[in-house]
Amino acid sequence: MNLKLNKIIKYLIYSDLVFYTGWGLISPIFALFLVGNLKLTAFVVGMSAAINLIVRSLLRIPFGISADKSQKRAYRFMFWGLFVSALIPIGYIYSTSAWHIYLLQGVLGASLALSTAGWTGIFARYMDRKKGSTQWGIDAVAVGIGPGIAGALGGLAVTLFSFNLVFIAVTIIGLIGTFILLAVRKNIMRNSSLTGEIFAEHEVRRMKKASLK
Repeated sequence: MNLKLNKIIKYLIYSDLVFYTGWGLISPIFALFLVGNLKLTAFVVGMSAAINLIVRSLLRIPFGISADKSQKRAYRFMFWGLFVSALIPIGYIYSTSAWHIYLLQGVLGASLALSTAGWTGIFARYMDRKKGSTQWGIDAVAVGIGPGIAGALGGLAVTLFSFNLVFIAVTIIGLIGTFILLAVRKNIMRNSSLTGEIFAEHEVRRMKKASLK
């Protein structure tokens, strides 16, 4: 079984793994924060989730259409979408009412729609077409196992420390996941017209030339 990935696909998966592992720390216990710490109702819990998902869904296609016009634009969408998303947990620390949460969830939905539009476009272009299902599967494993483990750790961290410290940790981990994308910025900007197979061939040639020097 050959699971070899080209550089761009590899770093996109690394970014996904780190970023969503960070969010996995709070996703399962966010409702407890709203009800227990902010003294909000179950209605607010449901509305906050609805706002996030509805905004993300409504903006996903318009952002996708825009991202398809340019790989450079897609990269910017991916990077800045993740960057803004990573900062949202800091807003939770300063929230005191339902409308603060609604606003943050709306921004989160929009920023994740932006990042996803760019990420999927770049991933689809640079993946190996003959191993598309495998490579999408590797990413699915990354964003499943990482957040799954983080969910248990997040509950433990909140028990031992506080929600605020966990929110700060999520932001730091999210920013690390975002900055991982800088490792392939030049590759994407310089090779924006290449597909995955051609990019992989270029990678092999560059590695061979480097080994001969």
